[in-house]
Amino acid sequence: MIKADLVLDEAGLLRSFRVSGHSGAGKRGSDIVCAAVSVLTRTAVRVLSGREGITIQGEIPEEGNFYLGTECTAEGREFLAAAGAFLIEGLLSVSEEFPDHCKVNIKANTKRRNKHGT
Repeated sequence: MIKADLVLDEAGLLRSFRVSGHSGAGKRGSDIVCAAVSVLTRTAVRVLSGREGITIQGEIPEEGNFYLGTECTAEGREFLAAAGAFLIEGLLSVSEEFPDHCKVNIKANTKRRNKHGT
């Protein structure tokens, strides 16, 4: 089972996502669920990398595990919103099509900021 855990900030912007596991929907190298999730996550990384106003940090601690965190300025906000929406819809689509092989959890971070922005 692939598990995708996404964290959104209070404005609904993608702040991080972690994808872990293997779907088991097919043999290695021809698993359509793994392929779909891999393409979605790699594309998200590629479109966010080097984009003005967006900083990403990621890690791949081992095969089958991936993490990406995001930060943005006002300049990158609109692009991050669009890229995040695309990733979320794509992952939800895979999980709806293959519910026994992919699960998506979305957590909205409702942490309130004080007047100093922290």
